[in-house]
Amino acid sequence: MLQVCLNGVRTAADSAAVPLTPSALADAARQAVAAGAQEVHVHPKTPCGEDSLSPRVVGPVLEAIRAAVDVPVGVTTGAWAESDAGRRAERIASWTVLPDYASVNWHEPGADTVAAALLERGVGIEAGLWSGTDAAARFARSPFAPRVLRILAEVIGPEGESARHTAHELLAELTAAGHDRPVLLHGADGGAWPVLRLAGELGLDTRIGLEDTLLLPDGHPAPDNARLIRAARALYDAGRGPNGRSPATAPQQTGQ
Repeated sequence: MLQVCLNGVRTAADSAAVPLTPSALADAARQAVAAGAQEVHVHPKTPCGEDSLSPRVVGPVLEAIRAAVDVPVGVTTGAWAESDAGRRAERIASWTVLPDYASVNWHEPGADTVAAALLERGVGIEAGLWSGTDAAARFARSPFAPRVLRILAEVIGPEGESARHTAHELLAELTAAGHDRPVLLHGADGGAWPVLRLAGELGLDTRIGLEDTLLLPDGHPAPDNARLIRAARALYDAGRGPNGRSPATAPQQTGQ
């Protein structure tokens, strides 16, 4: 599965390509899905460009995107949108239009409170486990760990080959914890493309979009999310090798 992350915390100050309004997000989602995206992750924003969990912000964004595409749509519940976990839970309880899923960052205080509020509304959970934090350990102790939709294994900070190394370490942590949920692996900025290639090699779900990187694999600025999705599909499929198999799982030639 290839997910598009349309905007993230970025604003027009980062790039004029970043979609912010409901109509711009809907158009970006439509183009990205046409290019091969199978899910949409979005940060609903106020007119000032700030992330928000308000039903007056979340609802119009979800309605606009769903009018444009027929794929699952998820939103953020990041603490930068609402610092107090109890207040985030109240916002979720007040949503008048529900996303299909929402990401919960387990390194943030109150992750279990936010997760409980989402499950109460019947919203799926992406468990955001950031590298360089204690998120994996905290998630392993959470009573909600068996109930999440998937694990969002996020390599934040490292770039290039270092990002791939960090990704392997994070995945090893998850394996050691004995989790049984699907994994979506992705990186950010200079680590976005190396980690996406690794996801292809391992046959894991992944994502790309202007939230994760503003640049195409060749270093040129991405004009939109659709162009990033097309580039991601090509790199991911190349990593899977012939017949759609990853190098790690392809049968070995014995010469017999």
